[in-house]
Amino acid sequence: AAPAGAVAFGVKHTDGVSVDVLLRGRAEPEAVAGAGTRWPLDEGTALRFSMSRASSEVNDNKVTVSFYADGGKPINQAGVFLTGIGISLDVDADQDGVVEKNSPNKASWAWGPEGHGAILLVSCDKELP
Repeated sequence: AAPAGAVAFGVKHTDGVSVDVLLRGRAEPEAVAGAGTRWPLDEGTALRFSMSRASSEVNDNKVTVSFYADGGKPINQAGVFLTGIGISLDVDADQDGVVEKNSPNKASWAWGPEGHGAILLVSCDKELP
């Protein structure tokens, strides 16, 4: 998706987003640190975006990729707006009849009459072709 003549790229992002650059031949991603860093535009290079918290409003985070020609001349930019959505499985983890969002027993499970936790059955089969 890079414009013709681009040989390098740089990435900027808002504080709510983490961006890793995955370079071909490297198992570990390289975290995007400062705004002045540029990477060669090689086949197999990828960007991985993630958010660690839910957004406060729609499109409140952004990632901008700038493309550069030989000699560092800017060619073009591409951007994406992101909205983080929080998902929580709330259950009656201590089996007292009350569903609690922050139950201390939510992350563990113990068998028996004094046990706690929930069993979650997920239907992962394909319902429709």
